[in-house]
Amino acid sequence: MDSMYEILMGLPLFKGVSHDKISEIVEKAKFHFLKYTEGSTIINAHDPCTHIKFVISGSVRSTIANSDGRFKVSQTLCAPSVIAPEFLFGKAPFYPNTVTAIEPTGLLQISKNDYMKILNTNEIFMYNFLNTLSMNAQKAVEGILAITSGSLEERIAFWIISLTQRGGRDIALTCKARDLYALFGVQRTSFISTLDGMKQRGIIEYDNQEIRINSRDSLLEILNTSAE
Repeated sequence: MDSMYEILMGLPLFKGVSHDKISEIVEKAKFHFLKYTEGSTIINAHDPCTHIKFVISGSVRSTIANSDGRFKVSQTLCAPSVIAPEFLFGKAPFYPNTVTAIEPTGLLQISKNDYMKILNTNEIFMYNFLNTLSMNAQKAVEGILAITSGSLEERIAFWIISLTQRGGRDIALTCKARDLYALFGVQRTSFISTLDGMKQRGIIEYDNQEIRINSRDSLLEILNTSAE
């Protein structure tokens, strides 16, 4: 039982909650522990978001793609992390991403109704959840302010930050180069020059099919610096 408490108290939306409060929640709420084998699909894009899902062991690959699949942004989420919490509520509570297990992986899921009850039992639960939602909203504002300068580097950073979440690793933007030129509305020479500059600073690696992000924090620094 102690190991379960340790798992729960290590989750991003449960941090700072006392052992006694966790014990109380465990007694009242329905916690579902699920296991997935390597390669198993956990979520399909557009599935209804009826539960909040935590990765408690292993890791998953999360991918967001446009309608024709030509543009994709992928990231790896490792335990402990939460999958797309901002889509649990709102007008469109549907997952935008496909999520697969990239190794044997354990998930904890809690229904929306049970999670709402948990949020109402303790202000720390509520604060953690609201803080997560606020960070996701604020990164979009920072990105919009940054791209007003017209910097291509800032626009690339904004796209990738907006489509990934804090703690995401091995981030990759997959798209044919000619489609990326059209997406960002620039000439090939300008695009390649920008990518080369980001590569020289150790932020990315790239080829004709994919941009791989070495440091998501470096992309955030680009946006934060430009918004100052």
